Amino acid sequence: MNKIMAPSSTERDDLFKGFARALFKGDMVALYSVVTPDFLWTFHDGLAVTKSLAGAAAIAEHLAEQKALFSAQRFHDVAYHHANDMTFMTFRVSETVRATGEQREQRGVECYTFRDGRLATKDVYRKPTGP
Repeated sequence: MNKIMAPSSTERDDLFKGFARALFKGDMVALYSVVTPDFLWTFHDGLAVTKSLAGAAAIAEHLAEQKALFSAQRFHDVAYHHANDMTFMTFRVSETVRATGEQREQRGVECYTFRDGRLATKDVYRKPTGP
């Protein structure tokens, strides 16, 4: 049985920098330089929406939907926690719904797996912060 070696902490940090930069710019070519060709991003928005994003077109569409939905979206308290074969990212996110001006605050965790020195999966779980 072949064991898949996960990237080192330093290599993971470089992957995440490239991943974040590509997402911020909406650059799918740059994104696919740090993820596997079959990269899968599953997403739960903490309210009702659950999505599975497979492929550059689905990810680009999701980013466009987020930009249309929110006039502001800021991540805070981002921390990466490297485990043997996974990395977890914890965060808070502040969002302003464009249509209504509603302010939303959520906490979340993202779970990443690796293959061939790249990101293979991203699972996002969010929930509203309590009053």
